[in-house]
Amino acid sequence: MPTYPYICRTCRKRFSRFLTYADYEKAKVTCAHCGSPDVQRRIGRVRFARSEDSRLDSLGDLGDLEGLEDDPRAMAKAFRRMSSELGEDAGPEFNEVINRLESGQSPEEIEQELPDLGGDGGFGDDFGDD
Repeated sequence: MPTYPYICRTCRKRFSRFLTYADYEKAKVTCAHCGSPDVQRRIGRVRFARSEDSRLDSLGDLGDLEGLEDDPRAMAKAFRRMSSELGEDAGPEFNEVINRLESGQSPEEIEQELPDLGGDGGFGDDFGDD
């Protein structure tokens, strides 16, 4: 069954829904997070088959990461790009952090509100903060 990406206009969170082609036109889709019926289907990207080396090479340019610590929205965009290039689902915790960054919340605020998210010591343990 195809997976269709949506965004909730109420809580602004993204989610996906599996629908058969027959159900696509008929199904009432509600937000997986807040239950709101005010959702909009997002247009998926066109994907090209690339080798793993090619995908990793595209992440090699770290120059575009400068200044991200001061801009949570830009940080979220960079993390989404990295996740997309790696081609793996990073899980609901990753999506929660990215959604919060996109709303403008700082990494420090996220760590205070979700201290167990990055392990016993918060984000610092996983991201190499010394």
